[in-house]
Amino acid sequence: MDSMTPNILSILIWLPVLGGILILSTGGDRNAQLARKIALGFSVGTFLLSLSIYADFDINTASMQFVERYRWIEALHIQYFLGVDGISMPLIILTTLLTIIVVIAGWEVITKRVAQYMASFLIMEGLMIGVFSSMDAILFYLFWEAMLIPMFLIIGVWGGSNRVYAAIKFFLYTLVGSLLMLVAIIYLYFTSDHTFNIASFHATPLTYATQVLIFLAFFAAFAVKVPMFPVHTWLPDAHVEAPTGGSVILAAITLKMGAYGFLRFSIPITPDASSELAIWVIGLSLIAVVYIALVALVQRDMKKLIAYSSISHMGFVTLGFFIFDSQGMEGAIVQMISHGFISGALFLCVGVLYDRMHSREIDSYGGVATTMPVFSMFLVFFAMSNAGLPGTSGFVGEFLVILGSFRVNGWYAAVAGLTLVLGAAYTLWMIKRVVYGEITNEKVKALVDVNGREKVVLGVLAVCVLGLGVYPMPLLEVMHSTVENLLEHAAVSKL
Repeated sequence: MDSMTPNILSILIWLPVLGGILILSTGGDRNAQLARKIALGFSVGTFLLSLSIYADFDINTASMQFVERYRWIEALHIQYFLGVDGISMPLIILTTLLTIIVVIAGWEVITKRVAQYMASFLIMEGLMIGVFSSMDAILFYLFWEAMLIPMFLIIGVWGGSNRVYAAIKFFLYTLVGSLLMLVAIIYLYFTSDHTFNIASFHATPLTYATQVLIFLAFFAAFAVKVPMFPVHTWLPDAHVEAPTGGSVILAAITLKMGAYGFLRFSIPITPDASSELAIWVIGLSLIAVVYIALVALVQRDMKKLIAYSSISHMGFVTLGFFIFDSQGMEGAIVQMISHGFISGALFLCVGVLYDRMHSREIDSYGGVATTMPVFSMFLVFFAMSNAGLPGTSGFVGEFLVILGSFRVNGWYAAVAGLTLVLGAAYTLWMIKRVVYGEITNEKVKALVDVNGREKVVLGVLAVCVLGLGVYPMPLLEVMHSTVENLLEHAAVSKL
């Protein structure tokens, strides 16, 4: 259905962007508190509006919903074309929820350039929602590239001592891969009756050789964003140097954009190449699951440990996609949402400690449970979730992916199952050295437990992790029709 008036998706995209522009007009640090309040108001309003697309979503169809379609650049057949399905809708809600978390988390911590900081996150929120709702490939590409700018600024302005290096590395890695995606989009435009409609790309017949080249072009963009081994090296640097809010959005949302790209572009546009090259993607995914987990095991910096953990867990996501099994793919999407909650919470926990101790080194801590019992409860809970504890969201996605892998190839499941051991190893090793044991650092004795603001932030994420772990059916029901339709489409050869 086409819409002649702006509907909910346009509002979700442009409301936070408008909020960001409004914040920039407040006068900077002279009105820092006003900037914080505006950011909170717009982020909460956007989140509440995003819940309406869940309430009105029809779970029985795989068709795009809440569609908007307008002529934009007619000479190039570019449209302002929006819509969501059972895959993109949960990611939009995750984005709006975590933006609130980031705004609250930076309420007292960010004291310089407060307006610019808050505005950057709001503008980036709108752009990320645009990525998840675009049905025109050029519109998708513009949102995809535009969100690099606020993240570049967040890392480069509010990051650590090596922030400029990390920001430039992040920008160059993601930009170069995305340029190849643009080349593929332009080629598809000329082979699909001169349209950038992504649905038309899905139906465009392509030779096998062409599919391989297009698959590789998209792979260059999406694999970097996930990030997959071996193009993952930008992520630990970006996480270590980024402020806490930047790390939360990087891990919880930005990585998911790459995974989302595989589902929206790679698999449905190049089904034959995706099927033939799946073994290589699966191999890289399993390397990430095992090798990167071993790398995490030897980290001494808590942020780096969690960053490598993110790469390992995202290996589960790409594994679930390319085994072409319904349970595996649904498990991978659950893992995307779950990882957003858990990784975001872990980075916030590290931020809580860093704000008090100004150190991310594991050796600087020990016995934190003695002085910060409430905080330690949250940290242990999120750590166990990260290790896949049954009853938490971390278990649901991993279990479904392993189950789907077993139905395809028992060896895939056996290797993937190692993450349950390795994840527990590096996570519990960190917890043992940080939370428990004797207090050997005098600064730890002076630590103050979490305040009300921090309890709210961590408490909301804890409820989400526990709720999704105990009862994942609402999420599974939303995505089921879309996943089944995608797999049916991927099974049809274009040759």
